Amino acid sequence: MTHPVRWGLLGTGDINRKLLRGARQSAEVEVVAVASRDPERAAAFAAEHEIPRTFGSYEAMLDDPGVDAVYISLPNALHHPWTLTALAAGKHVLCEKPYTRRPDEVDVAFDAAERAGLVLMEAFMWRHTRQTARLIELLPRIGRLHTIRSTFSFALDNLANIRLSADLDGGSLMDVGCYCVSASRLLAGEEPSAVFGTQEVGPSGVDLRFSGLLRFPGGTVAEFTSGFTTDHESLEAIGTTGSFRVLDPWHNQTGLITLDGEEIRLDPGNPYQLELENMAAAIRGEAEPLLGRDDALGQARTIAALYESADQGAVVSL
Repeated sequence: MTHPVRWGLLGTGDINRKLLRGARQSAEVEVVAVASRDPERAAAFAAEHEIPRTFGSYEAMLDDPGVDAVYISLPNALHHPWTLTALAAGKHVLCEKPYTRRPDEVDVAFDAAERAGLVLMEAFMWRHTRQTARLIELLPRIGRLHTIRSTFSFALDNLANIRLSADLDGGSLMDVGCYCVSASRLLAGEEPSAVFGTQEVGPSGVDLRFSGLLRFPGGTVAEFTSGFTTDHESLEAIGTTGSFRVLDPWHNQTGLITLDGEEIRLDPGNPYQLELENMAAAIRGEAEPLLGRDDALGQARTIAALYESADQGAVVSL
């Protein structure tokens, strides 16, 4: 057996706890280091999660030859610069979604990864689940796809939360609406040709609620709503001969799909484990990353167009 990929965590955000639970379930992954700009925070996080090495700066961890790959869970606006820094240091990168809302940054990052012979992937863990794979398999059973509906929202009461920071590229579309965009593009099987977006902007200057329409060249229309005001998530696909619905599409804790009243149950597994194992296989040269340049570029272009539409109050063509 090959030795596990040795991971370092760039940041100590709460999402790392979910990733660590997945990592512990895999023999292909070993989290060996964590870095924070606050050495005491890094040490406390490492002690809590039994991570052997800590660093009081991101640069110091990137200089460690005992780290093969890094998971970047920093605020959205820091994804691109620290991805480039990590790639320049010779590290493979799994960057938390969304990579960016600026399409040109996607090409810059993937160009850098290709030049260095490194793996870069955007961390949409929901795409790695058995439930998501099954949705694609079920599409032929509902006929020609007409409509996709999705939601992802949660109540956010902490006004100091970085998700509400305009300087850090916060907002509900960036944080949770991007899942709906990802699902719409995946189920439609193509990139949207036009979008329309509308948003409710809060005092900090970011969208507290965002609703969007995506029209695809094949005729499918997707509608979604994201927000920081209510707890809700769902995904529905409607075709000419049937429909399916998932009430837990993003966290995938239930593994339940309803297809025209028929319940289809799957072992949900751990999406973070599956995501990390796909990265490990890609690093070893045994598989392609599930999500590459094209998907990240499609995400960024769609998000950018939705924000442009919301600002202009008009349909934006892609």
